Amino acid sequence: MNEIRIGVAGLGGRGLGWINLLQKMPGYRITAIYDWIEALHERALSRIAYGKDVKVFSRYEDFLAYEEMDAVALVVRQLEQGEMAAQALEAGKHVNCEVPGALRMADCWRIVAAVERTGLVYSLAEQTRFWGVVDGWKHLVDEGRLGKVTYAEGQYLGYYGTRHFHQDYKTGQHVALENLADHPEARPSVHQDIPYIIVASYDLSILLKVLDDRVTEVTAMGTKTPSYTSPKIAPADIQVALMKTEKDTVIRMLAGFNQPRPHGDHHWWQMIGTKGSLEWRRSRQEHPKVWFADGQMWDWAEADWRYERTDAPQEARGSGHSDADYYVHRYFRDAVLKGAPLAFDVYRAMDTVAPAVLAIDSIAEGGGMRKVPDFRPNRDRPSGQMPKDLGGVGVKT
Repeated sequence: MNEIRIGVAGLGGRGLGWINLLQKMPGYRITAIYDWIEALHERALSRIAYGKDVKVFSRYEDFLAYEEMDAVALVVRQLEQGEMAAQALEAGKHVNCEVPGALRMADCWRIVAAVERTGLVYSLAEQTRFWGVVDGWKHLVDEGRLGKVTYAEGQYLGYYGTRHFHQDYKTGQHVALENLADHPEARPSVHQDIPYIIVASYDLSILLKVLDDRVTEVTAMGTKTPSYTSPKIAPADIQVALMKTEKDTVIRMLAGFNQPRPHGDHHWWQMIGTKGSLEWRRSRQEHPKVWFADGQMWDWAEADWRYERTDAPQEARGSGHSDADYYVHRYFRDAVLKGAPLAFDVYRAMDTVAPAVLAIDSIAEGGGMRKVPDFRPNRDRPSGQMPKDLGGVGVKT
């Protein structure tokens, strides 16, 4: 096999972006598309140069049964990602899944067990871990320049206006809060059902890559619901998780998307170690900072780390998310076609997803501490089997 026959499930804005990128990358051929909102089909087909050869589905079960498809590019609504990824693996398809990957512990375990049983490739398309700054920081930590990292922070704070919270499911069109009176057909969208702390998994992926670590316990809290910004926005404005890792590092993760903020400063991280510290820029007018205790440094020094990589190949340029989208599709392709190891395997993926899922449980319990399971096989859970105790719930069905 010299190319992956891939089907794209989910034809919203992000799905269209994947369609554009997959057509540019050698080793992929789109053979099918799926979305239960049929009004989105034609727009997606128009983006595919060979659209007349692509099979169209509005039922996921029929899509998975299509024999001219080796893999699924899963770009569906977040609430459904985990179950649909497990279904695809169980149907014999490799899966490249958008973040966060799952919102329920049962789905996390089902994905892991399916990968173990089938030997198929599951990749979580968390692209930010491929940013240049991440590898720059990892190099310093691996060299011991920070000593023992005792504390790390990550946050994802953004504001995308009010347009994502209601949707006309016949047309797929999103409707802003201020325009609801003119669109009586609009209904609350999936964004109304997702606790924002789940996106802590994005920036947690970065921190855990730099630290080469996993979270063992988590507690979390948040502001009340609905939002202070608008009573028509269901999720809390701010949710915060406090985590402890296997190597004894304390991590704080912060998430929120309802409150107006300057655009472009969504992500922020810092690391504090026994020999030095690192800090990302607070605004686009600043530079990241570094300080070493043994460097005769009286204050922070600026460093020119960026999202973009200095070693990115030409084909990565313009792929999205500061060129990082290229890497999630490249690693998935090489894993399927060549058996190459994934840069982010299913266990490391769930190491980032599960703490955020269990933070949802903690918030629901008023801040209770939750233990984070290790998803790797052991004597109590043989490879390919579901555990007796799922270890938590997450978003309830």
